Amino acid sequence: MKRPFSYHPTMNQLLAGGALLLGALAVFGSPYRGPVARVNLRELARDVGVEADHVTAEQLADWILQQRADYRLLDLRDEAAWSEYHIPGAELVPMAKLIDYPLLRNETIVLYSDGGIHAAQGWFLLEAAGHKSVALLLGGLNAWKDEILFPVLAEDASAEQRAAFERARFVSEHFGGTPSVSGGTLETDRTPTPLPKTDMPVAPATPRARKRKAKEGC
Repeated sequence: MKRPFSYHPTMNQLLAGGALLLGALAVFGSPYRGPVARVNLRELARDVGVEADHVTAEQLADWILQQRADYRLLDLRDEAAWSEYHIPGAELVPMAKLIDYPLLRNETIVLYSDGGIHAAQGWFLLEAAGHKSVALLLGGLNAWKDEILFPVLAEDASAEQRAAFERARFVSEHFGGTPSVSGGTLETDRTPTPLPKTDMPVAPATPRARKRKAKEGC
């Protein structure tokens, strides 16, 4: 039986719970010292309802492949989990250090944890601290593993699904993952594969070489 909280546990419920916390802070005051940004609870409720502050695993993979540098990706798990595997380009920021971590209030920040609970909590902390553009990785690292590293194509997939899977296959192999078809892996019969190394390249070699060459010419 599939558990309702597996994969990404009703993120809207998590965020709604955080809204209650922010509401309490608005009424009783913040327990933190120093200046605290005001929180617009109506705007937060709207964003939660339409998932305005979510980034999908596919979107994040595209950003990494494009070598975008206009966002910061923060991993809110502990150091042991970080060492085992983290998304390329992510910065390790344990939850206890998030508020004091050097972040600009106008830069785009993407948060993730395993399933999303810590990321949702971090989202509210940064929103309450006055950060203007904070997003969650929808489904957290679990979604990244399922959709990017280890996508699966059903044996009876339609032609359209197979065509879409070719893109997923390219992205998966680029990040060191293993795409598969139902019970077996594509092309080879590899069983079960470990998580890829975290020091792997994060962008295709050719575009990165062109970018480096452009810098040398400056």
